[in-house]
Amino acid sequence: METEEQNDDFQRLHQLISGTEDVKSFLTGMTRYGATTLSRATGARIECAVTLHRRKRSTTIGGSSEAAIRLDGVEQTLGDGPCLESVQTREPVLLPDTESDQRWPALGKKLAAAGARNVLGVPLDLGKDASAALNFFALDTGLFTDEAIEEAVIFADMASQALRLVVRIATADLLAEDRKAAMEHRMAIDVATGIIMAQNQCNHDEALAMLMRASQNRNQKLHDVAEGILRRSSNTQQTASTTHFED
Repeated sequence: METEEQNDDFQRLHQLISGTEDVKSFLTGMTRYGATTLSRATGARIECAVTLHRRKRSTTIGGSSEAAIRLDGVEQTLGDGPCLESVQTREPVLLPDTESDQRWPALGKKLAAAGARNVLGVPLDLGKDASAALNFFALDTGLFTDEAIEEAVIFADMASQALRLVVRIATADLLAEDRKAAMEHRMAIDVATGIIMAQNQCNHDEALAMLMRASQNRNQKLHDVAEGILRRSSNTQQTASTTHFED
């Protein structure tokens, strides 16, 4: 790949960061660029997919096409293959012929039946809190030469830089949402505690204890019980007819 083409790919990846709304959209755009890069390098149609694993977050999948996502899903379901091995070894892993290679016979059989003969897994460097690898698929054998693998590694390095930033942004947004939710839950609990104090002529600690007992007895989260009290109290007439909070 010429330096100018590398720069173009790098610019496109970073433009994706500001042009997409979430991680999945970024992964879709990234894999499309990856497929284009390897198609250019091999002179043949290449598909690309990625499965992103983040600690304490759901798995996110992206692909250059629905076919790429389905092919990647075969390996993810079986739990073994070149893409997953590349994550573990931190090195590119090539499956040169899905029909004859015996390292992953079940995977090879399914991929060959789906039309994928050549598979290349290339890891992404995302740090300790996330892991992923690009999974490239070709219809014919012999397309992922040493030169093509080098192109894939160069692209993966650029993609890793962009994806690390996307993950950090997404994590910061999620933390902000978690903090906002926590504040809203805390406010609901405080207001509900005040309602219980007024209804039962008790102090704050006693009211909170009643709320906690109700949470345990009903097998509901504390803030869900509190929000239920607020909903019932929002009706002025119903509030006026309410006598005491029962846990």
